[in-house]
Amino acid sequence: MQAFASLTPLILTIKLAALTTLILLLMGTPIAWWLANTRFKLRPVIETLVALPIVLPPTVMGFYLLILLSPQGLIGGWWLELTGTTLTFSFTGLVIASVLYSFPFVVQPLQSAFEGVGKDYMEAARTLGASRLDAFFSVAVPLARRGFLTATVLGFAHTLGEFGVVLMVGGNIPGETRVISIAIYDHVEMLDYANAHMLSAILLSFAFVIMLTMYVVNYRDRVRA
Repeated sequence: MQAFASLTPLILTIKLAALTTLILLLMGTPIAWWLANTRFKLRPVIETLVALPIVLPPTVMGFYLLILLSPQGLIGGWWLELTGTTLTFSFTGLVIASVLYSFPFVVQPLQSAFEGVGKDYMEAARTLGASRLDAFFSVAVPLARRGFLTATVLGFAHTLGEFGVVLMVGGNIPGETRVISIAIYDHVEMLDYANAHMLSAILLSFAFVIMLTMYVVNYRDRVRA
């Protein structure tokens, strides 16, 4: 029972990372495609906003998200009126914070992959009668598959290691918002190095395996190409 309780933060973290990555792929794909093909003059501004979480300290982003998602905040107040529940210190709030914090780790690899597709293949598909949407799914997506793999792995792995943002938005509620990074910190504070080592070793091994899988698959894909 004690061992299962110790693994609860890991299960919650994997659930958070999987849901966040799925949302990011759904949201990030059209944005990355637009950034890769647009000639909009303010594109550098949009790219800067997308990349901002990479350089912004997690505590700064967590602080502003805490204000926005709180019951008195613009988004949190609306959510409270709609559902009767709060976004702060909840799993839903963690998902929103994780999506925003990991956004560039999904959008940027996809944008680079779409830029590598080029316009020739898309124009050829259009001349053969394919619609824009059909050409996107039948031509652009298969050619950008390595970008999708990289985006999926980076988004998932980055969410696994979140600490500052999730602590400020979600707090430390066991079974609800206590993810593995916060659990490790708690064990270290209590000098419980055995459990801290166990969770850290699991997270390290898991991160290594998924990153290794990405590099191996991409390497084999390049060799075949």
